[in-house]
Amino acid sequence: MHSGKKFGAVEFIIWTRRSIYCLAVLSAIPTILYYCGWQFLSFPWQPIAIMGTAVAFIVGFKNNASYSRLWEARQIYGAIINDSRSFGYILRDSISAKNPEKVKEMFLRHYAWLTALRFQLREPRAWENMTTAQFDEYARKYDIPEKLSKLEDELKNYLPETERQYILSKKNRATQLMASQSKVLSELYGNGEINDFQWTQINQQLVKFTDNQGKAERIKNFPYPRNFSSITTYLLLLFIFFVPFGLLKEFDKLGEGTIVEGISLWFNIPFSLLVTWCFYTLDSVGEASVNPFEGSPNDVPITQISRTIEIDMRDMLDETDLPPAITAKNNIVL
Repeated sequence: MHSGKKFGAVEFIIWTRRSIYCLAVLSAIPTILYYCGWQFLSFPWQPIAIMGTAVAFIVGFKNNASYSRLWEARQIYGAIINDSRSFGYILRDSISAKNPEKVKEMFLRHYAWLTALRFQLREPRAWENMTTAQFDEYARKYDIPEKLSKLEDELKNYLPETERQYILSKKNRATQLMASQSKVLSELYGNGEINDFQWTQINQQLVKFTDNQGKAERIKNFPYPRNFSSITTYLLLLFIFFVPFGLLKEFDKLGEGTIVEGISLWFNIPFSLLVTWCFYTLDSVGEASVNPFEGSPNDVPITQISRTIEIDMRDMLDETDLPPAITAKNNIVL
């Protein structure tokens, strides 16, 4: 998540500089050929303008869908924050008088669940963008915590060795941690340490966590539909290719009878570059938000949120040695 006021113009230019180079070449080639006498390369601008309208609609549709995925992911983690706080004080007030050690154990297991979930959500997928040069280079400006440490090391802070090894042997570690919470809760209920109402309240919180985990996994494991993504890319590339050809004659005529007669043709290069860059960058912005857990600078800050929950819940138990909050690096926080 970008925590500054805005992305700077220079940042955008650096981030898209590879596309700027390519678009400049695509704009220059037909202009040079037209100047050398290949006037037949000039296409009517009207059909290209119609194509641009279609591209604008489909890119806008993609960006809207990308924002919806991002905002839903943030809502999911917003619900996890609220439910975790509720879970913490319900659990503390229901059990701590009889078994404070069990409360501490379940709190720690919840931190482990948050940790396992964020590591799972950061695992790469084939359709994600972080392996591309554009995104990989920008990722050097900030830290992705899940790339700097290992889950097995992180879980040492929360789980005894036997349980840690058991959890690590499972495929979906977060699910198994929540199943362990349910098992402990059933044991407490069976021993008479909580009554029916308390068991129902705490169990409802576990169900909410499982529900929110499933929603996050749905976004992570189901990409923006490839048919929509592919047609957007193909139409965009066609439009970018044809724009310089459609403006050749217009810029050539632009200077007739003026002091720029004979050189106005060369305006085709910067103006075609500007138009195509706008469309390409709009599409890139959508791509930067469409996978909200991949580790991009526009991601939901699940590591920061997980740490915030841990601090709040440790505070409920009056612990004084609280972990530090996750802070931004170069205005990016994950």
